[in-house]
Amino acid sequence: MTARTTLRSLMEAGTVLAPCVYDCSSARAVELSGFDAMLLSGSEVSMSMKGIPDMGLLSLEELLWAVERICDTSPIPLAVDIEDGFGGSALQAYETVRRVAKAGAMGVLMEDEAEPGYARDVSLDNVVPREDYYAKIRAAVKAVEGTDCMVIARSNLGTADLDEAIERMRFCVEELGAHASTIVNITTAQDAAEVARRVPGLKMFADINAKRGLEKMDYAALHEMGYSLVTMHFTMKAAMAGMIEAGRANRAEMGNTFSNGMMADEYPGHSGMPFFAAQELLDLEATFTGKDVRFNDPRTVHTPDAG
Repeated sequence: MTARTTLRSLMEAGTVLAPCVYDCSSARAVELSGFDAMLLSGSEVSMSMKGIPDMGLLSLEELLWAVERICDTSPIPLAVDIEDGFGGSALQAYETVRRVAKAGAMGVLMEDEAEPGYARDVSLDNVVPREDYYAKIRAAVKAVEGTDCMVIARSNLGTADLDEAIERMRFCVEELGAHASTIVNITTAQDAAEVARRVPGLKMFADINAKRGLEKMDYAALHEMGYSLVTMHFTMKAAMAGMIEAGRANRAEMGNTFSNGMMADEYPGHSGMPFFAAQELLDLEATFTGKDVRFNDPRTVHTPDAG
């Protein structure tokens, strides 16, 4: 994987499985796990940065803060959920997409629902009229001209009005130049296949999942249907669950033996530093100072000098 690998080239080559991330550490975990792409989740950025679920309160500036830092530190292509474009007008959508692409994103998802926050259910009352949404897609396509960023049109209608969602995505791709599309809230393989059959071009399946009471989507089946990007959530839940597990164990022993033992062979010590490229930065510093400095391996046992 190199910094020049684009999301579009990966999608054109096959089906990409992309976990959702929310900051530099989750992006690093995705990279170390061997994934080739990732999606910035607006809802998880809101929880990480503001401490609240996605209620439509995340600002563009806060989103850009995360995008810039993740793209600056990770070689993996990042797509970004930009909600409804952070504004009702096509010009606002243009400016949002332009800035997100400039920050380094290689894909933007813009939905056809006036931003209600994902913690609320989709409401047909909030769905943007076709022509208004089409104007925003035109603006988005214009905004990414000359960049590696692709526009992924997104309908939130799902099974509530699948035919309307399909027609919207078809039009965005065939008539407006969107580079890919996705319809969220698809809960059955039958509907997923119908979308794949009727919507042209590159397609994303949002959130492969095993929700209780809903049909589990199969990655191999989605690949056969023709989906070229499949996303999923796990990083924030895994991080929270791991921290709580370690926290409870460490509190019980009133020490940190438990957390020191987590992945100790690969990433030793009590801090997160071994997960990041400390030695690479020290090597870079050595080119300026001429002094070779080694990263302090947490496994090293320090003893007083004998003399």
